[in-house]
Amino acid sequence: MTKSILPIAQLLRPIFLFFISALTLLSGFRLLYALLYNDRVVDAIGLGEFFVLGLRADLMQVGYFIIIPLLALPFFIPLMNRQRIQNMWYRFSLLWFAFCFITLWFMEISTPAFLAQYDTRPNRLFFEYLEYPAEVFSTLWNGFRGWLIIGLVSTLLIIYFIKGSTRRINKQFQPQILRRRYLLGVYPLLLIVVVMGIRSTLAHRPANPAFFAVTSDAMVNSLILNSTYTLEYALYNLKHESKANLVYGDLTDEEVLTTVKQTSHLKDYEFPFDEYPTVHFQAATRKREKPLNIVIILEESLGATFVESLGGKPVTPHLEQLKEQGWWFEQLYATGIRSVRGIEAVVSGFLPTRARSTVKLSNSQRHFFTLADTLSRRGYFTEFIYGGQSHFDNMANFFVGNGFQSIIDQDDYKQPKFIGSWGVSDEDLFDKLHQRLEGHAGEQPTFTLAFSSSNHEPFEFPDNVIKRYEEPKNTVNNAVKYADYALGAFFKKARQSDYWNNTIFLVVADHDTRVYGDDLIPVGKFHIPGLILGADIQPKTIKTIASQIDLAPTLLSLAGVSAYLPTVGQDLSRTNEQPENRAMMQFGDNFGWLEDGTLTVLRVNKPTEQYHYILEQDKQEPLEEQPSPEQLQKIKAFAMLPSILYQRRGYYVPQD
Repeated sequence: MTKSILPIAQLLRPIFLFFISALTLLSGFRLLYALLYNDRVVDAIGLGEFFVLGLRADLMQVGYFIIIPLLALPFFIPLMNRQRIQNMWYRFSLLWFAFCFITLWFMEISTPAFLAQYDTRPNRLFFEYLEYPAEVFSTLWNGFRGWLIIGLVSTLLIIYFIKGSTRRINKQFQPQILRRRYLLGVYPLLLIVVVMGIRSTLAHRPANPAFFAVTSDAMVNSLILNSTYTLEYALYNLKHESKANLVYGDLTDEEVLTTVKQTSHLKDYEFPFDEYPTVHFQAATRKREKPLNIVIILEESLGATFVESLGGKPVTPHLEQLKEQGWWFEQLYATGIRSVRGIEAVVSGFLPTRARSTVKLSNSQRHFFTLADTLSRRGYFTEFIYGGQSHFDNMANFFVGNGFQSIIDQDDYKQPKFIGSWGVSDEDLFDKLHQRLEGHAGEQPTFTLAFSSSNHEPFEFPDNVIKRYEEPKNTVNNAVKYADYALGAFFKKARQSDYWNNTIFLVVADHDTRVYGDDLIPVGKFHIPGLILGADIQPKTIKTIASQIDLAPTLLSLAGVSAYLPTVGQDLSRTNEQPENRAMMQFGDNFGWLEDGTLTVLRVNKPTEQYHYILEQDKQEPLEEQPSPEQLQKIKAFAMLPSILYQRRGYYVPQD
C-alpha cells in the first residue's frame, strides 16, 4: 500500500510545495502589515483572530490556484503509466505554480505603496491605473521610489530563484508505475479538501470579502485578506457594474423612484417622462435678461484638511480671502474619493455607487446628462480645460459624447511655465482659462470646466513662487499652498476683466487627498471646501450639510437658466425650501448618509450601522438605535437609485 501511494505523492509534490510556500509567503506579509499598522490592527481586532482569519482567506486564494491543475488531472489519469504523460503533467504543474507564486509575491510587494496611498489593499484602482503607465510610473518614482525599487528588484530575484528551483525539482522527478485506482481514490478527497478551502464555510454561500469584514476599520478588514484575492474580486465585480448598488435593499424600482420623488425638495415637481423617471423642470430662482457664464474650477485633492477655517492646516490663505466674496459652504461633502467621482457629481449631479464612475462606464458615454449638454442646447459654448492629458480616466471621451464642444489639454499649451508628471502647472492652467474667457467675452454665453492638477502626487510645482510651508519641497502641504497661490492670482486678474460681471464661478474640490481612517465611512476625509462667487453673488455662509450633487442645480438657478434636469440634488438658492441638510458618500462597499449629525452606513451583507457624527472633533460615536423604517427606506432608495437609472439609461433629458 505504501509503495503504491509514494508514486502518487511524488506526482502531486508540486501541489504540496506550492501550498506550503504560498501560505508562508502570505502569512509573512500579513505579519509585516500588522507591524506597519500595529496600532490600528490591535485597536480593531485581536492578533490571534487577525491571523486565523487571514489564514482562511489565504486558503481560499491558494485553493483557487490549486484547483486549476486539479480539474485538468482527470484527463491525464488514463494515460498516467506512460512516462511522457507523467513528465508533461509534472512540468505543467511546476510552471503553473511558479507563475502563481510570482503573482502572489508581486501583488504583496506592491501592496505597501498602495496602502499608503489608498488605505486599503489593491482593488479596482490598481488595474484602472495600469491604463496610464507614464503617469503612474512618474507618481511611483517621485512618491514611492523606495518601494518601487524594492518591488522591481525583489520580483526579479524571485523570478530568478523560482526558475532555478523549478528546474531542480523537475530534474528530481522520476516517473514510476502508478496504480490508477489509488490515484482515482486520492483525487476526489483532494478535490473536496480544496473546494472546502475555497468556500471557507459550510453556509449556503461561500465566503467573500464581507465575510472577513469583522471590524469597523475597512483597512484592517482588507489586511485580513490578501492582495491577489482583493484584485480578483474587484475584477469579478465588473460584470455587476450596472447593478452595483442594488445590493443595499430589496425595494422594487418603483418603490425606489416613488420614495426619492417624495423627498421634500422634489415632491412639488412633476416628472413627465416614464423613460427618464427623475427628469423634472427646474425654474431658475434668478431672472436674468441674459444668462450668466458658468465656470467650474475643480481643484485636485483640496479637502477641508487644508482649509484652516474648516479645521485644517493654514495652507490656503487666498481661498480664505475669497470666501468672504461669495457663497461659502461650511459642510460640503464629496461623494467619493477619486477625481472621476467628483466630476460625475459636480458636472452631472449623479449619485455615487460601488461601481466605477459613469465617466468610465460604457452606457454613459452618450446620452448621459451633464451641465454641458443642457447648456449647449441653450446656446452656450462649452469647454473643458485641463493641464494634463485629457484621455486620462476617459475624461475626453465622456465629455465629447455628453455636450462639451471643446477640449483643451496639455498639448494645447505653447510655452508652459512648468510641466510635471501630471501636466502643466496650475498657473499655466489659469492663464489659459483667463485667455479663453477673455476671448469669448461679449459673445455667446460659455460654460467652462477647468480641472487643476498641481496638487497631485508626486506634488511637483515651480520653484521660487511661494514661501514653502515645510521642507522638503515636494510635499502635499506645499503643493496645496502653490495651488492656492495660483487660484488667488487668477481671481485677481478675473475681477479686473470684462467677463467678471457676467460670470458665476464655482470653486470646489473633487475629493480630499488620501482618504484614510478606521471608520466605515471616514467622514472627515470627505469634507471639502466649496465657494460660489462672481457677478452679483452676495457673500453668504451656508452652514447646513450639502453634497456635491447639489451644486449643478444651484449653479443653473443662480445663472438664470431654467431647464429640465434628471438630478435629484437640491437647488440651494430656493429660499422657500428648507435645506435637506444631508450628504451621501461612497467608500468602497459602504454607502454613507449623513443627515442632521447622524451618519447611517449601509453595508454589503452586513447590518446597517448608525453613528453620531461630531464635526468639530471629526468623531463618530456608535448609536444603539436603528433608523426608523421610513428613514431607512429613504436612504436605501437614494443608494439604489443610481444603479436603476444607469441600468435603464434613464439619466438623460430627451432632446425634444
